[in-house]
Amino acid sequence: MSKRILFVCLGNICRSPSAHAVTRALAPDWQIDSAGTSDWHVGEPPYAPMQQAARARGLEMADLRARQFTVQDFDAFDMIVAMDDSNLARIEALRPAGNTTPVRLLTEFGDGAADHVPDPYYTRDFDGCLDLIETCARGLITHG
Repeated sequence: MSKRILFVCLGNICRSPSAHAVTRALAPDWQIDSAGTSDWHVGEPPYAPMQQAARARGLEMADLRARQFTVQDFDAFDMIVAMDDSNLARIEALRPAGNTTPVRLLTEFGDGAADHVPDPYYTRDFDGCLDLIETCARGLITHG
C-alpha cells in the first residue's frame, strides 16, 4: 500500500531532504516529500555538504528543492514527520480545526538512542545525521 509521507525540518536543506532521499530509496512505492517550517531557503537545492554525504551512500537528492510547509500539507499527506520538537510545534500551530493527520517525530521510529535529529548544518555531523535518519526511516517503513 502506498503511503504519502512529508518530512519537515527548519530550512528543508539538510534533515528533511535527507529523510526524503533515504525513504524514497527504501520505499520506492511511497509518495515522499519534504518541507521546512521557515521560508529561508525556498527554491534552493539541499545543502552541498549534505548532498555529498548522501551521494557517498548512493543517495541522490540534487533534484529536490526547498519549500515551506503549508496548511494544505495536512490534507495532502497520510503522515507528517518532524525532525525535532520545535518544528513539530510549528506544524501543530498550523493544524486546521478538526484535522486528524498524524504528526510524529522521526525519532519515534528509531532505536530510542535519540529524541530528535540534530541539525548537521550546525553540528557538521552529516554522516551521523544520515545514520540516524536511515535507522528511523527503516522503523517508519516497518511501522507502515
